[in-house]
Amino acid sequence: MNRIVQLVILLCLFLGGCVFVNLPFQEPLTEKTIGGRGANKILVISVSGLITDDDKKGGLGITEKPNMAAQFKEELELAGKDDDIRAIILKINTPGGSVTTCDVMHHELVNFKKSHRHIPVVAELMDTAASGGYYIAVGADKIIAHPTTITGSIGVIAYNINATGLMEKVGIVNQTIKSGDKKDIGSPLKQMSDDERKILQSVIDSMYERFLTVITEGRADLTGMDPVALKKIADGRIYTAEQALKLKLIDKTGYMDDAVEYVKGLAGIKEARLITYAPERSYKNNIYSLAGEQAKINLINIDGSALTGKFGMSFMYLWMP
Repeated sequence: MNRIVQLVILLCLFLGGCVFVNLPFQEPLTEKTIGGRGANKILVISVSGLITDDDKKGGLGITEKPNMAAQFKEELELAGKDDDIRAIILKINTPGGSVTTCDVMHHELVNFKKSHRHIPVVAELMDTAASGGYYIAVGADKIIAHPTTITGSIGVIAYNINATGLMEKVGIVNQTIKSGDKKDIGSPLKQMSDDERKILQSVIDSMYERFLTVITEGRADLTGMDPVALKKIADGRIYTAEQALKLKLIDKTGYMDDAVEYVKGLAGIKEARLITYAPERSYKNNIYSLAGEQAKINLINIDGSALTGKFGMSFMYLWMP
């Protein structure tokens, strides 16, 4: 931590009520070797945690994770500029997340493959690679699942509550002013009508059909599957790795070491150095190292959303029991 930052922190500790400001601690991504040897490189990209386009902030405004889509794109761009990158492994451990962010990351992966056809991409599914995690995985050339992986949960969900009963009990009255009858559709401040439910269901159905299209485009074995049969296995349920293999949702089961050897075969190389991109001061020792993004301190975050969260309905490719 540089001296200016230390000085600001000390002043804030001794002077009550001081104004806090954002301090940009995020370091640029640098290459780190995590195993193997040789001139050839295999890049390991980690997709871990809830998939969202927001910086994940912890207590005291500390950013625990940066924008996932932005970092994902940055890592792919760095890989595209390095002629020694011979293959990529996506280490996926996520229950999914925002529909749009999952779609953006899948889109970036597909675009990368189109412009770098010589670089094979293998997805290695870890503990959980469900819903949006699987959505991203089907953009890879091949999918390998850890023997104990939970995957599937193919579908869309929008969480919503009706707080009108509680409002009546505590004497809160909804006084929303709107330009049209459906403007506050999905609001927890009122009872959802049948028409509103049909409208929201149509949105869910459209996003679900997109999910199915992404799967059939990414999984050659499922392209010829009857739509009814595909929907039968894509009803939101989760699968073990063995079940997913039988349904052709993945290509094989195996550990990270197996994924490394498999992608070497696809790339036509016998040895390679495993690398990852991470901030300079983060700890990256081996293929199982955590994402470890460098945190930054937001010495009093005046953005109220950090404390209150986001209100309203969100559409998610997410498994969250």
